[in-house]
This record gives sequence, C-alpha cells and structure tokens, in this order.
Amino acid sequence: MKETELIQEAIQTHTGSLFRIESRHAIGGGCISDAFEVSDGQRRFFIKTNAISFKDAFATEAVALREIAATRTLRVPEVIATFESDSQSFLILEFLDTRSSRSGDWRELGRQLAELHSVRQPYFGWARDNLVGATPQPNPRSDTWIDFFRDHRLAYQLRLCHSKGFTPRGAEKLLGSIGSFFEGHTPYPSLLHGDLWSGNVAFQSDGSPFVFDPASYYGDREADVAFTEFFGGFGRDFYRSYEEVLPLNSGYAVRKTLYNLYHCLNHVYLFGSSYASQASHMTARLLAEL
Repeated sequence: MKETELIQEAIQTHTGSLFRIESRHAIGGGCISDAFEVSDGQRRFFIKTNAISFKDAFATEAVALREIAATRTLRVPEVIATFESDSQSFLILEFLDTRSSRSGDWRELGRQLAELHSVRQPYFGWARDNLVGATPQPNPRSDTWIDFFRDHRLAYQLRLCHSKGFTPRGAEKLLGSIGSFFEGHTPYPSLLHGDLWSGNVAFQSDGSPFVFDPASYYGDREADVAFTEFFGGFGRDFYRSYEEVLPLNSGYAVRKTLYNLYHCLNHVYLFGSSYASQASHMTARLLAEL
C-alpha cells in the first residue's frame, strides 16, 4: 500500500469518517524527523516521518503525549495514529493553528506547567526508555531521585561524551557529591515534558499554549523549569505564574545548572565540541558551590 493510502486509512480508522488527501505541505523546523501537513480541504493533520528504525521512538512519543493529555493540565496535540510502511515510520497528530506569542500566553503556560507538575507520580523513571532529541534516555524505575539523576542522567551522558573524547574536568567529583545540592529539597515524582524549550512550545490562534516533542519521565519538576532557562528563558510572566501555583525552593538557583548540565552534555554528544566549553564552565561552577 502506498504512503498516501496508509495515511488516509489511519486517519479514517481513528476518526471514523472518510478522508482523502487533497493537499500536502512540508513543515520545516525539525532536525530529526521530516514533517508535513495533509488536508482534505476541511480537516488538517500533522505528520512526522522517519526511518522504520524510528518506530519505537514514535510509539513512545505517542505514549507521552497521551499521558500528558490525560492529566488535563498542559495542552498537547491529540495523537491520531502511529504506523509503519515497508521503509518508514509515521506519527499522525492533530493539526493546531498557531500565532505569535503574547505576554499573557506565557503566563497561562506557566500555570498549566505547574498544574502538570502538581500531579504526583508513583516513582522516578518511567514505564519505558525513550529519547531526548536523538539520544537514548534510560528511565528505570527508582525510589530515589538523587540516585536516578546521578546514574541515569549525568553519569550516562558523561559516558556518552567520553565515547566522543570529551569529559569535563572534575566530573567524577561532581558525581560523587550530587547529594550536597539537595539539602533542604526532597523532590516528589512529577510527569515532566523532559525537553521543554521554546522550540517545543507554540500558541493556538486564541493564545492557548500547547507543547509537543516530549521526552517525558517522572522526575523533579525543577528539571523541566531549569531547561526552559537553558536557551535564554521564557520571560518573567511564565515564571511568576508558575510560582504562584508551585513556588521554587531557594536551592533551585544552583540546581538549575546541575539539571541543565545534563542537556548541555547531550548537546556535546549530538552536536560536537561547540558545547564543550559551556559544559566545562557549568561543571566548574557547580564544583565551586561544594
């Protein structure tokens, strides 16, 4: 069966009504998968496609989107279907019209994220492993956040970077001292987006925020908030609104560097040495806090 027929059949099965593609338009912006929009003249859908080897990643992304949606807090596109052809894998999502953001939009996003994080989960980790960007992200179940973050976030990324020839000075000392950063802070497991930067946030035509491309797991909510600051931040309205619902512990000002070191190391692994200096500076800054 041809790709067009497979897409039509998947949409028809989910919606229960006939769908015939009349137009197809490529959508840019992604660096991992290709994306395009299909329409029958009335309804539109967002399609992501990648090699057949990516089918498990799409399946896991669909699980994360559905789990976030089930909390009825933070808006995500509805998952229509995942499927494979002989050579490609596909993820079909609801298509949402967007517009440029305004101040009040970010305020609403902060409130919704705090509501998502307020829902307590049963353990740290997740039901399955997934990807952050294109990097495997292990999510074994754990009862202790410090152990989980040390072993399955920082230490794991450090091993990946070491395989590329980079290890920041003092990395082993930092791993052995992680508990020092959590004095006075006992995180509970929250469902995280896991890759929450501005490129994974958009606003509908009425200003309602939504997020996409999750790398979800159950972890300390501060890890999500921290990554919003990695590329410059979401603006004061977002953080003010978030803290009206869930105030941040004073130690967050230091821990956000610890959490973002994970993402910075991932960028070293994915994109090369342009991020190595930043990772080294972040490691040194954390060691200076000990």
